[in-house]
Amino acid sequence: MQDKCGIVGAYSHNKSHNISREIYYGLYALQHRGQESAGISAHNGKEMRTYRGMGLVCDVFNNGNIEGLEGNVGIGHVRYSTTGKSQIQNSQPFISKFDMGSIAIAHNGDIINSMELRRELEEEGRKFLSSTDSEVICHLLTKEYSKTQDMVESIKNVSQKLIGSYSLVLLVNDDLMVVRDPIGIKPLSLGEREGTTIVASETVAFDVVGANYVRDVEPGEILVINDEIKSFKIPRKPGTPRAHCMFEYVYFARPDSILDGRVVYNVRKNIGKCLCKEHPVDADVVMPVPDSAITAAIGYSRASGIPYGEGLIKNRYIGRTFIMPTQEERETSVKLKMNPIRSELEGKSIVLVDDSIVRGTTSKSLVNVLREAGVKEIHLRIGSPPIISPCYYGIAMATKKELIAADQAVEEIRKTLGVDSLGYLSIESLVKCIGIEGDNLCLGCLTGDYPTELPANLDEYESCRC
Repeated sequence: MQDKCGIVGAYSHNKSHNISREIYYGLYALQHRGQESAGISAHNGKEMRTYRGMGLVCDVFNNGNIEGLEGNVGIGHVRYSTTGKSQIQNSQPFISKFDMGSIAIAHNGDIINSMELRRELEEEGRKFLSSTDSEVICHLLTKEYSKTQDMVESIKNVSQKLIGSYSLVLLVNDDLMVVRDPIGIKPLSLGEREGTTIVASETVAFDVVGANYVRDVEPGEILVINDEIKSFKIPRKPGTPRAHCMFEYVYFARPDSILDGRVVYNVRKNIGKCLCKEHPVDADVVMPVPDSAITAAIGYSRASGIPYGEGLIKNRYIGRTFIMPTQEERETSVKLKMNPIRSELEGKSIVLVDDSIVRGTTSKSLVNVLREAGVKEIHLRIGSPPIISPCYYGIAMATKKELIAADQAVEEIRKTLGVDSLGYLSIESLVKCIGIEGDNLCLGCLTGDYPTELPANLDEYESCRC
């Protein structure tokens, strides 16, 4: 699975201060949210400058590439593609000229109706340089601005046309503007440090530069940040729910982040405790699938009294997107990612904790690796309920036909994976662990009940999510 992106925006009240370094370090802290490309745009009061490249943050901004990005205000982006291919044209921030000057946009999320909106814009004669939904938003904003001459009103108007998820940072000349969609699917937080205001997908971006977490950007909130901070609200239809993505808490966010007032580490620790309560078992040791399940495994260990241990060592230099074409190569890729410690596994009965099962192919290969290492029993515990439906809001997990839980019961999945027992966290326990009412969470991939309209043509939508 992959989340779409991470975003950072920063404004320094000291006009001579170069903000790009803070943005760079913020992006570095958000590298887990996207490893395909990175980019920064900065404005020095006279002009906007941008640098983008393919690869990790440290690779893109080497050889002094950051030195030319001078300015007291800027935005940054790390990307994993869900809409639009992995190529430099689709890297962000995306830049455009318009009546007022220059606009740069960085986007985390996925606009479900972007293809329909794009066709309408192309019929009007607008040209596209990329295949991303972010450029669609950019065109819509400049189009609206030509009518309203007011960027806040333009954002409000465009928001009424967008279906999906979006947290945005915009550099409109030397103003920083921030937007979170009305149901709050994607996270976005506000921080500050000694005359500098920072926004980011996760609070870990604040920690690395010594900024303090102030609050979350509210769903449907627009912030205009310059010498002061002004807040505006996107009109919200009566009865529109909040729908915070549950997978941010289960998997995507770093455990040391705070999302919507919840410490992710505590949520995952509680997930482990609830897993133990719902699916207890006698075993010698509790082990995580590193790294995302470590905290839940600690919670399970503490609740059960079974010792916590490491049985798998992760090669952290293999990216999340390592995909091989043949089954033999896929099994090799698992061994490249995870290497067993035989002395900790041989003859043992283990509780293996993972955050989720999507297709099941990686889990099955991992079970084979553990069996080969001499494990006696494998009791697999999953820190989320079965995933039965795709995500349409920026998580590229799979199509419905690829999801192992879409048409198999838990016992069938257990047999397919070759484990001695299998236990998933219940939806009720997940909601309790997160601490947000179920009506205010997006649980679409678990229930098939989505918080927004779905694409009119799902086949076309799926074909562009590459």
